Amino acid sequence: MLRDIFQLALAAAVALFAASAVALAEPIAPITLHPENPHYFTFHGQTTVLVTSAEHYGAVLNADFDFAKYLEELEKRGLNHTRLFAGTYREVVGSFGITDNTLAPTPDKFVAPWPRSEQKGALDGGNKFDLAKWNGPFFDRLHGFMRQARDHGVVVEFTFFCPMYEQKLWDVCPMNAKNNVQGVGDCKLNEPFTLGQPKLLEVQLALVRKVVDELKEYENLFYEVCNEPYFGGVTMEWQHRIIDEIVEAEKSLPSKHMISLNIANGRKKVEKPHPAVSIFNFHYCVPPDTVAMNYGLDKAIGENETGFRGQADFLYRSEGWDFLLAGGALYNSLDYSFTTKHPDGSLRGYKSPGGGSIELRTQLGILRKILGRFDLVKMKPDRAVVKETSGPLTWNVLAERGEQHLLYFHVNLPEKPKNLAELERANIETKITLNLPDGTYAVSWHDTKTGKVESGQAREVKGGVLVLESPKFTSDIALQIVRLKSAKGN
Repeated sequence: MLRDIFQLALAAAVALFAASAVALAEPIAPITLHPENPHYFTFHGQTTVLVTSAEHYGAVLNADFDFAKYLEELEKRGLNHTRLFAGTYREVVGSFGITDNTLAPTPDKFVAPWPRSEQKGALDGGNKFDLAKWNGPFFDRLHGFMRQARDHGVVVEFTFFCPMYEQKLWDVCPMNAKNNVQGVGDCKLNEPFTLGQPKLLEVQLALVRKVVDELKEYENLFYEVCNEPYFGGVTMEWQHRIIDEIVEAEKSLPSKHMISLNIANGRKKVEKPHPAVSIFNFHYCVPPDTVAMNYGLDKAIGENETGFRGQADFLYRSEGWDFLLAGGALYNSLDYSFTTKHPDGSLRGYKSPGGGSIELRTQLGILRKILGRFDLVKMKPDRAVVKETSGPLTWNVLAERGEQHLLYFHVNLPEKPKNLAELERANIETKITLNLPDGTYAVSWHDTKTGKVESGQAREVKGGVLVLESPKFTSDIALQIVRLKSAKGN
């Protein structure tokens, strides 16, 4: 009798273990557009926006960069996104005036997806690349990066290609015929990303297939075809060909990764989008009117690069708040405090054209945390919630009118202020008139720099108008207004 009971218990335990093993073996669905509101993402079952202040895309291709410390710092500050370049493009010392540029490794520390051959003569002083082989150290670093990013809750945008902005960048590119043993890529710097280079295109498509196969297991991933294709002769036909290859390479996978296109600096209305594109990314969106221009696409709109406005945290904090409250789903500020010697983002006193600091990353983490308190799926941009302010302020509003509202106010800023100190103001007090349905609301003010919350009393709205007086603030402030439910739930 005891033996029978033991055997039954053992069989049950084995069955339970087998079922658990099957469950563990099932891949986790990659980040994707939210099925109820595709202006946002869903990731690990949660509505998600991507917010970061990230290094300059060289985390894998630069062997000197300690990406473990970098990813740890992103998580520590509450950030959840980064971009990653594929090694098909790199910069050189001095490019764009960037101090200790992570995207400009020394030739001996450049890790490309293709290995160096035994043949000398590459223009960077090293041996030429063999585009018919894959470079194991690159893919080892790539997997290490992806695993650690996953562990830290960081979603990776893998960018395959980037145009050659100037001749010296084409001179060090592995796809330049002078730098590879195949002699593929015998063309000018504005010709590599067209359909007019069939042999080079085959190399590019092979890389796409290889990367898709290598990264198929990661849920914290989406692909971008090309960074800033509006420079350097990149054609839309070529971009669509790359998209088609990604789609074909993923056809047999149980879950597909999102694909993004980089559309423009500033703003542009997207016409006739490729149906496989889920994210439309823009750069340097001040003001964020490109979101409204393309909101009808019912896809995610991102600002996956900004910088080049100066170093002040306020510039990029306000830009992030504005973009996301205008309805954006992704915000990334280039962070030049990350270098090979400072992978934790602790560099001070750099001379790069943009910003980045521990303080800025903390402030953007506060923005993400505040957004996480709302049911974003039910919200949309709604600037008309604000009727007027008593002083000259810029604002953006994300709202489910009459239920939940997040408002952001700041002093007026041009895209590139000549003297920011003249525009910033302390001890601001403003009266804000709001258009709201009648009801009772909980009102709270948020300090965007510290996260401190000043909660006000419940406020009654009658006649559709609510007038609020802000606490004193410096340059910018956020306001949360949420309807209070009665005991009956009304």
